[in-house]
Amino acid sequence: QVHVVESGGGLVQAGGSLRLSCAASGRTFSRYAMGWFRQAPGKEREFVAAISSGGNTRYLDSVKGRFTISRDNVKSTVYLQMNSLKPEDMAVYYCAAAGSTGWANVESRTFYGYWGQGTQVTVSS
Repeated sequence: QVHVVESGGGLVQAGGSLRLSCAASGRTFSRYAMGWFRQAPGKEREFVAAISSGGNTRYLDSVKGRFTISRDNVKSTVYLQMNSLKPEDMAVYYCAAAGSTGWANVESRTFYGYWGQGTQVTVSS
């Protein structure tokens, strides 16, 4: 059974930074891609960033240059460093673990088989 647990959300002023962490357990972490999604009230859950088993990354256009996804395979943890936060970044952020190995369709929710419970990020203007 794969478990995914996020942490690190909170309240930050616009322009500030937060780092989200996501610990995964239950299988060989290093073999699978990991992703971050977010969902604001009344909106669809959207892709934010993903990292492959080999360290390749992909980002939502609106977060490029501000957010950085990384992984520590020894700690079985993926991170999302968020800088220059904007009010429009406010959402519940979800970590997701790929359902299988590979790197196709990483922006799609269907690529991921396991999800965390979400962590709230609030950005005050």
